[in-house]
Amino acid sequence: MTVYFIGAGPGAADLITVRGMKLLQTVPLVLYAGSLVPQEMLGWCRPDAEIVDTAGLDLDQQMEHYRRAKANGWDVARLHSGDPALYGATAEQMRRLKALDMDYQIVPGVSSYSAAAAALGSELTKPGVAQTVILTRSEGRASPMPAGEDLDSLAAHGTTLCLFLSGAKLKQTVDTLLRHYGPDAPVALVRRATWPDQTIHRGTLGRLLDEVDGKDWRLTTLLLVGPVLAEDSGGDSRLYAADYVHAFRGKGDDDGA
Repeated sequence: MTVYFIGAGPGAADLITVRGMKLLQTVPLVLYAGSLVPQEMLGWCRPDAEIVDTAGLDLDQQMEHYRRAKANGWDVARLHSGDPALYGATAEQMRRLKALDMDYQIVPGVSSYSAAAAALGSELTKPGVAQTVILTRSEGRASPMPAGEDLDSLAAHGTTLCLFLSGAKLKQTVDTLLRHYGPDAPVALVRRATWPDQTIHRGTLGRLLDEVDGKDWRLTTLLLVGPVLAEDSGGDSRLYAADYVHAFRGKGDDDGA
């Protein structure tokens, strides 16, 4: 048997990968976080699948379902919101699966940061503006930030920054970002990206706290900040310039370089 950690994507049921969808259509046991994964996603499951909402289960209780699946020779789909590689709480599950000599595979998914960028109609890297994207999160009770990863240190780079779980500490976050990006820096809040009730607010750092009510953005909110969010920022990439020669367009060297 195999446990498949499947990225369910940011919310919309059709943003799961084809591989993830096909696995849901075949496995007899599906575990999913009901607090984060929409019910519509379960429409891909086979009709007779056993579906377990893990939102109210601790890790030991979840492992009992894996043990039961192994005893029955069942494959398992473990649905995680977004992409399992980011804030997925998958590492501890995989460690325990290894200890039980149980196979697992990871099926990547669409992260909420890329879904948020799509909702904003923005590219997060632009020539001459930003070529680096920092993905980080606000510190919380479940996972304190390691040394050197505090927001003040990361914001000092001044590049595109995507901050997960930022709504609960919005004022503190904005105060920190202002020191590095300045009051005119473009900023966006995206709550529940791709869900039917998706909400977006765009503005500048200096005015953000006056324009929104923090309590409306406490949960499932991503904050994006950086000069790339300005629609008129950046020039054209050289990649498609008429005089830019490479192996697939124009005259190249004999070796194709």
